[in-house]
Amino acid sequence: MDTADRLIESTRELLWERGYVGTSPKAILQRSGAGQGSMYHHFSGKADLALAAVRRSAEQMRTTADALLSAPGTALERITAYLRRDRDVLRGCPIGRLTMDPDIIASPELRAPLEELFSWLRQRLADVIAEGQSHGELGGHLDPLATAAAIAATLQGGYVLARAADSPEPFEHAVTGVLALLTPANRPATEGD
Repeated sequence: MDTADRLIESTRELLWERGYVGTSPKAILQRSGAGQGSMYHHFSGKADLALAAVRRSAEQMRTTADALLSAPGTALERITAYLRRDRDVLRGCPIGRLTMDPDIIASPELRAPLEELFSWLRQRLADVIAEGQSHGELGGHLDPLATAAAIAATLQGGYVLARAADSPEPFEHAVTGVLALLTPANRPATEGD
């Protein structure tokens, strides 16, 4: 990993752990092992580096979600795989946590990658739901966009509930609940659902 990548990765981790204010240039340099001159050689300052880190986090989340939602299987199987993928639930979502950071949200430039990612995710989920409806796998009564928003909101809310309880159990219950709402009434939910 080159110096710029180490700086971006260190900033990503620090933003996830501490938020924007708590991510000082000194902390970034210490974690990355880079010198101060290197940071300012590659980035104009903390905001520029934070933007690169936020963009990378959003791109990684998008790549992971798209791989699961594009995999073989029924629409419900792909949505289930996305919702049940391995996550560090108690750490929270690296993107969702940034939406709670007032300094990130106050900056249109830093907020834009978050907005773009969640907009893309809702549309991608809606497309999978619509595909499932067209194949008779999911109920025709579902509004794909509204259902996609509910899935995304359940996922993000599940992180909040889990962190508040210091247990992944509320997250797991939220995922199980939203999947039960998607499962057609004539098909019993299975262990993997």
